[in-house]
Amino acid sequence: MKARLTAAGLTHRAARPGQDEPASARVAEARSRARERGDAQRQALRPLGVVFVAVVVTLSATAHPAPGRGVAGLGVAVLLAVYAAAVLTAVSVRWARRGAAAQVAVSGLIGGCGVALAALQQPNGAAVIAASMGVWIAAVRLPPAPAAAVAATITAALAVAAGLTAHPGPQSAVTATLLCLLLAVTGQFIRRGRESQDRTELLLAQLQDAREGEAAAAALAERSRIAGELHDVLAHSLSGLAIQLQGARKLAVREAASEGLRAAIERSAELTKAGLADARQAVSALRGDDLPTLDRLAALVEDFRRDTGTDATLRIDGTSRSLPAEASLALYRGAQEALTNISRYAPGATTRVTVSYQADRTLVTIEDHAAASLASEILAGAGGGHGLTAMRERAARAGGTARAGPTPDGWRVELEVPA
Repeated sequence: MKARLTAAGLTHRAARPGQDEPASARVAEARSRARERGDAQRQALRPLGVVFVAVVVTLSATAHPAPGRGVAGLGVAVLLAVYAAAVLTAVSVRWARRGAAAQVAVSGLIGGCGVALAALQQPNGAAVIAASMGVWIAAVRLPPAPAAAVAATITAALAVAAGLTAHPGPQSAVTATLLCLLLAVTGQFIRRGRESQDRTELLLAQLQDAREGEAAAAALAERSRIAGELHDVLAHSLSGLAIQLQGARKLAVREAASEGLRAAIERSAELTKAGLADARQAVSALRGDDLPTLDRLAALVEDFRRDTGTDATLRIDGTSRSLPAEASLALYRGAQEALTNISRYAPGATTRVTVSYQADRTLVTIEDHAAASLASEILAGAGGGHGLTAMRERAARAGGTARAGPTPDGWRVELEVPA
């Protein structure tokens, strides 16, 4: 399976979330859903942050020293203000999207405020809760190694402050350490769960892409086999028929056959040659070869001018742009059919090909201008074949239209596709 995908250029790698690489629409959608889900989870943390700030401020107001006048009171008030600002910043969606350095800074600031409160007010409930918030944010926002470093630093500082200021110190230090450890483990579980969900969705999207790629590779292989069969059966048969008709035409001329018979043989030879060309194009399409687009129209007009010796020009109106493959092919094939009809029914007629790029559509016009006597012959014999029908059908498949009709001195074909 891997070899077939590689041969078709469709190998997929299991990418990590956020990794920069070319992505299909399905993979891009999975990554977008992961970002939206992360933003929704961060938005849900805002009320929790407000609750933490309210609890810490309330407990600090009942502790000693309380926020107020004096050196210690002013210190507590400043620490509470900084803590509240840091927590509200940390739980905002915009800040949560920043890198690891920003998360380390805000987690350290929150934990540092909690440790300072423990040193000033002794390790009461407010100080322990305040410091543990920094541990939890680090565990949720950072990879395991940086999260462990930040959490260990805050926990150790809080345990030292509790051991030096609280009574009994060892019991308070153990309580603070256990609380920080519990929040660190919980935060890492939340982080890993979110990453696991994101990675699962991404891998499922890549798996679907890989399956579609394998199906496309298998279809291409089957089409190549069918193309080989068509080439062996149809193209070879038409080639043999063309040779036989060439001999029949020479025989009819040598034996002075009737004009009608010679015309029928000539027409059969032309149809055989056209059928052989169409068969080769169909085989190329089945094999996945590059199909002509509107970019090759200039070369088509140049070949027509060189082969027929007629005055043929190409004009481009507007700014050229890339078109969908089917629409571009429909315009090219339609122009090709129109030029072929001119060479058959109006040889020598002055030909003008115009490509008009408009706001919501692209229009190709092929118009020939012949002498009066030749124009009457064109109008009398035009429209008897199936070329115009095929042209209209191809344009319709591309969401466009094809129109053809006489002009005062010739014939005009108009091909239009959206884009």
